[in-house]
Amino acid sequence: MMTRYYFDLRDGDDLAIDEEGLEMPNLAAVREEAARTLADMVRDSITGQNLDQIAVEVRDDNGPVLDGAFAWRLRRPNS
Repeated sequence: MMTRYYFDLRDGDDLAIDEEGLEMPNLAAVREEAARTLADMVRDSITGQNLDQIAVEVRDDNGPVLDGAFAWRLRRPNS
């Protein structure tokens, strides 16, 4: 039997809760899905000029399983 995992998406202070989830066979598949999701979010933040921290927070019915995050750090203000 596969476990259902929920991929909550964080963009700065905003959190989009995954209420549906995905059934995944193992943690390797969960990591792959989280990495793909985070990469998509990063790609979207580049085109949208969003400089907030973005993250994927994965949980199952027992609680948190893993999370991945990406943060832009502006070193110099634009002139």
